[in-house]
Amino acid sequence: QLWTIDEKKWKPGRVEHTVGWPLDRHTYGGSFLYHLNEGEPLVALGFVVSLDYQNPYLNPFREFQRWKHHPSVQPTLEGGTRIAYGARALNEGGFQSIPKLTFPGGLLIGCSPGLMNVPKIKGTHTAMKSGMLASEAIFSQLTNENLQSKTIGLDVQEYEENLKNSWVWKELYAVRNIRPSCHSILGVYGGMIYTGIFYWLLRGKEPWTLKHPGPDFAQLKPAKDCTPIEYPKPDGKISFDLLSSVALSGTNHEHDQPAHLTLKDDSIPVSRNLAVFDGPEQRFCPAGVYEYIPLETGEGSRLQINAQNCVHCKTCDIKDPSQNINWVVPEGGGGPAYNGM
Repeated sequence: QLWTIDEKKWKPGRVEHTVGWPLDRHTYGGSFLYHLNEGEPLVALGFVVSLDYQNPYLNPFREFQRWKHHPSVQPTLEGGTRIAYGARALNEGGFQSIPKLTFPGGLLIGCSPGLMNVPKIKGTHTAMKSGMLASEAIFSQLTNENLQSKTIGLDVQEYEENLKNSWVWKELYAVRNIRPSCHSILGVYGGMIYTGIFYWLLRGKEPWTLKHPGPDFAQLKPAKDCTPIEYPKPDGKISFDLLSSVALSGTNHEHDQPAHLTLKDDSIPVSRNLAVFDGPEQRFCPAGVYEYIPLETGEGSRLQINAQNCVHCKTCDIKDPSQNINWVVPEGGGGPAYNGM
């Protein structure tokens, strides 16, 4: 969210990060609150919830609302005005999840291959550097008079080699084990202990590389094995309901375009997602796109997809436990119109 706050509380340049609360120790996540230095009392704030969480009752949006009531956060926002809202999935697999970066006719650069420094929630610098290295490698190929390409599209493999020899690779390698270390029996606490020992003391030079347990959607447990989470009602001052927040995202899709959110099997949402996981898509979506509504017969329910609300965060594509949602690119110009974010 983007807020305007009381100028007396505004401290341009101030950066606040938290980890944990209100999440439990088995759910990785944290927050950011930045006092922007742009001539007016603006703060940007957000809450990051890792999508490998296990409890299908968890609602990332509502965790964010609850976090804002923490005594270290609420005073900053009191008397302020929420002016913008948005959501986005971050590629936080880190070093272990970087794919092959080159293919005939193209390169993966920026945020797309997942070059984010996960513990710092910071990736703009690595994204920009990858673009610089890509342009240098492409220019070198285009100006090579002896160029012999094996394919119709130019395959610039030097880009990946140059990236691996740059400070980007060294930075991501140094923090490679911080995120996977949270999968021990101690959860996030274990990750903190590991980070203190092996990153702050050894600077990530340990001779091993930990692995992720698998895809995020596969980590979800059946609803019968989990405890429902009771969330407080929004007060309309610090915390808000979902739909009024989505209205601030400026999202819009032309009503006559083909739906960009479809199902591979229409029966799966009710027969599996709702039956086994209590319909997690109605909670993990930060825009209220997925909604279970009663059938007109009065027996059972069906999944309604409000594609108009979609803010293109890609969470459903990642977290759907059945991998039954087909997310395709919508018509050009559709989607959120973030102002100032």
